[in-house]
Amino acid sequence: MADKPFRCRLITPEARVFDAMASYVSLPMHDGQMGFMANAGAVVGKLGVGELRVEFVDRYEQNVKLEESGNKRWFVSGGFMQNVNNVLTILASVAQPVEAIKPEEAKAELAEAQARRSNKAEEMERITQERNAARRKVALAQR
Repeated sequence: MADKPFRCRLITPEARVFDAMASYVSLPMHDGQMGFMANAGAVVGKLGVGELRVEFVDRYEQNVKLEESGNKRWFVSGGFMQNVNNVLTILASVAQPVEAIKPEEAKAELAEAQARRSNKAEEMERITQERNAARRKVALAQR
């Protein structure tokens, strides 16, 4: 999509998922999907729930290819992001490769979330967020 690469890194509480050069990144924000390319303006924001898609570029060192280009996708949920000086840092609470999501497990997670009930507004809001996350996970698993 874009010719100029920029640095992108995805970090969760458990691990640094990747730190690589990308040409385009699309990530879910709390208020909608947002895309990034090289030389984008500085942004700090709250992540939402959904698909993170990264278009990686080939990385060479001394004429040896170290990393292959291509698209990769993750299900991400919660956290924050920062884009400053061509470095996009994504701090996600959850990051799961889309290919690792099993459709039957995602459907079971959705059924479990839909079965939950509460009379408390705060708890019902959390349950609704869990339902929405499970729906998005099912949709990604079925693609």
